[in-house]
Amino acid sequence: MKEVIETDDAPAAVGAYSQGIATDDLVFTAGQVPLTPDGEMVEGGVAEQTERALNNVAAVLEAGGSSLEDAVKVTVFLNDIDDFGEMNSTYEGFFDDEPPARSAVEVGEVPLGAAVEIEAVGTRRS
Repeated sequence: MKEVIETDDAPAAVGAYSQGIATDDLVFTAGQVPLTPDGEMVEGGVAEQTERALNNVAAVLEAGGSSLEDAVKVTVFLNDIDDFGEMNSTYEGFFDDEPPARSAVEVGEVPLGAAVEIEAVGTRRS
């Protein structure tokens, strides 16, 4: 089973993709940049952008029957790997005792001029 996830609590997809996809057991989010649900880029640096992107990821996971608590894998795309420390300081505030597996990589350019894009896979609650 494949179910398209749509929520007004995260920015709408701006291309030929879904905000997320749920299967029987898992929820996959699309990469989330630091746009508000209204489509506006947040002000500030990597910390503020990481917070907004993770709030978007959380909204998509929730809409699919998962949560950040249920996340098993997160991928963080950074324009500049030198921003890792600032991103990580914000990121760790979203995860408590059992954080998911994570990769963080520098990419050529995150879409829409953002400094960070984040995607996740979470287990689906029954």
